[in-house]
Amino acid sequence: MQSLNRVRKHRVLGLAIGLCAVLVAGQVSANGAIGDHVNDLKGHLNSYSEEVNWLVAKFGEVVDTYEKKGQKATDTKVMVEYWEGVDFHSAIETNYVPVYASIWQGIFGVKQAIEAGAPIAKVREEQAKLNQALWQGLGAVKLASQYQEKGLLAKVQTTEVEPTTMPEILDDIKHRLDRVVAKYAEKLPDAATSIVHDTYLHRFEGVEGALIEQDAALVEDLEKDFNVTLPQALNSKTSVDDVRKVVESMQAKLDKAKSLLQEAEKKRKDVF
Repeated sequence: MQSLNRVRKHRVLGLAIGLCAVLVAGQVSANGAIGDHVNDLKGHLNSYSEEVNWLVAKFGEVVDTYEKKGQKATDTKVMVEYWEGVDFHSAIETNYVPVYASIWQGIFGVKQAIEAGAPIAKVREEQAKLNQALWQGLGAVKLASQYQEKGLLAKVQTTEVEPTTMPEILDDIKHRLDRVVAKYAEKLPDAATSIVHDTYLHRFEGVEGALIEQDAALVEDLEKDFNVTLPQALNSKTSVDDVRKVVESMQAKLDKAKSLLQEAEKKRKDVF
């Protein structure tokens, strides 16, 4: 398939930096509007599968061109255009951010290997990682479609929805941290850092007062993560995996914080 009718106009990658300053809650895409298809995953599985096969083929064409004609004849920019142009992009972004980040990591793995003039064997190795991430993403969407059909997944919000309780705020913070990893994988460290700062100011500071009453040391630890550890990781040009490790550590602490707040609320209700 040489063309894809559903391919949308290429969104200029640089614009994402500015757009990311306007953060959204829940499952809203940080790359722009998402289609209603994300709330009917089962009905679109065939098209998602078609798109993944198309992506694998188109990415393969880029690598084939590099092998046959060399670096100067190879346009790596189209890889981002292909990926951002399919509906599968938002389907995986709204359902499994870790794999979404891995796909971006794979795209840039191939792209940078070609731009560095790497041996074709190295480029093929990066291509295999990218293909694996794409198929893993399709599997995740298929699984999500089953949960969605059983009513076990919340409807994807296409407009901003503010969390109203402290546990909801902590869940939202965890999701925003997933977005940090995704943006870093997209080679947008400034956008990722903006998400961190915005999340700290507009989410974490709203719950830290109640958390201090339960575990002041935990709050201090998270404050350091938000203001020192994670920003330093984003600015040090470390690997996506290393950034993900910092985020996962923070998310574990947020889970502990959520449990503490829920337990405190339960005790308060028992008293009254």
